[in-house]
Amino acid sequence: MEEIKEKVNYCLNCPVKPCSNKGCPLNNNIPEFIKAIKEDNIKKAYEILSETTVLESVCGRICPHMKQCEGSCVRGIKGKPVSIGELEAYVGDYAIKNNYEISKVNTENKDKKIAIVGGGPAGLTASAFLLKKGFSVTLFEKYNYLGGLLVHGIPEFRLPKDIVNKTIQKILDLGLEVKYNCELGNNISLKDLTNNYDAIFLAYGANITTKMGVEGEELKGVYGGNQLLEYKNHPDYTNKKVAVIGGGNVAMDCARTIKKLGAEEVKIIYRRAEEQMPAETKEIQDAKNEGIKFLFQNNIVKIIGKNKVEKLELIKTELVQKEGENRKVPVNIENSNYLIDIDYVIMALGSMPESFTIDLGLTLNKYGYIYIDENYQTSNKKIFAGGDIAGCKSTVAWAARSGRNAATKISEFLVG
Repeated sequence: MEEIKEKVNYCLNCPVKPCSNKGCPLNNNIPEFIKAIKEDNIKKAYEILSETTVLESVCGRICPHMKQCEGSCVRGIKGKPVSIGELEAYVGDYAIKNNYEISKVNTENKDKKIAIVGGGPAGLTASAFLLKKGFSVTLFEKYNYLGGLLVHGIPEFRLPKDIVNKTIQKILDLGLEVKYNCELGNNISLKDLTNNYDAIFLAYGANITTKMGVEGEELKGVYGGNQLLEYKNHPDYTNKKVAVIGGGNVAMDCARTIKKLGAEEVKIIYRRAEEQMPAETKEIQDAKNEGIKFLFQNNIVKIIGKNKVEKLELIKTELVQKEGENRKVPVNIENSNYLIDIDYVIMALGSMPESFTIDLGLTLNKYGYIYIDENYQTSNKKIFAGGDIAGCKSTVAWAARSGRNAATKISEFLVG
């Protein structure tokens, strides 16, 4: 507790709140919840956070804090920022340990039924805020557990599953009805949901790995990073060399997981510079500390092998400022090609919606995600969408924000 007191006393309680207003996707009232900790009122701190989030213990651990709240902290201008993530996780964990409940604000909307499809951060957050408003909410989940990428996308060493389960239990305790093993496009249809519910919120994510379109991508030994993390169908990495392609947190999670599973050598290949990596700085450093090697400013030319992966042909890149671009872009350096021996290649370049999305009868944007307007409504005004399937920014906090905001718009749609 002494360490926590030291961290909260470091906060200046800025009246302009750049950490909240500029840095936090959920606009958590950061100075106020920290002030409540200073006053030894953890319950009040939890209540303040609960006004904007239900994932305190999760976001406090895994958010890219230096790109969000801590990166906007006034203290960080001349020194180290306030440890906002650690303090948020502390409050969330304390609330779990002491059985603090998420409070409801309304009990008069029970006659309105809402279906949520997908039990990840967006779906769970939308469920919680709709339940707080008193609506009847049923969540349809394709697995026999809730959490989505919080469970199968983020490794245990970054986010303990016990914390996820206890966080979800708080949402279940609000009265959430869950129908497990129900998959849209398989054993439930959007038409049936539309006929039986007053509003639908689609939040089933987009977890199909994007392909590079390079020669040899079809060879045995090439895997999608998202699918590896989700289904855990890893090959035997013992004494093997593995290349992970990409620069985001999924790439870091894949590389670190594979290294822990016994790979002899893991290389992360990224076509831009280290400072351009979207992954959290801490995750990059943790990967380095665990012996993972980085090949910055390298691009894949092709994957080589007869039936399975044997080598990678790479080419070095240089960063060039091009007209119309807001940052330097990587350009291949002619005649800088070279080969490396590799046993497995993991593509961690982003994700796309599952193929059945195109058959839902909803308008899609040019990238294949479900189109939504400023009210989170799709081309069918009774159907709302958020999170990855709607192309929202792909961090847990941004997904949660889309779920919370969609809940507000659904409430307005149903009761004004």
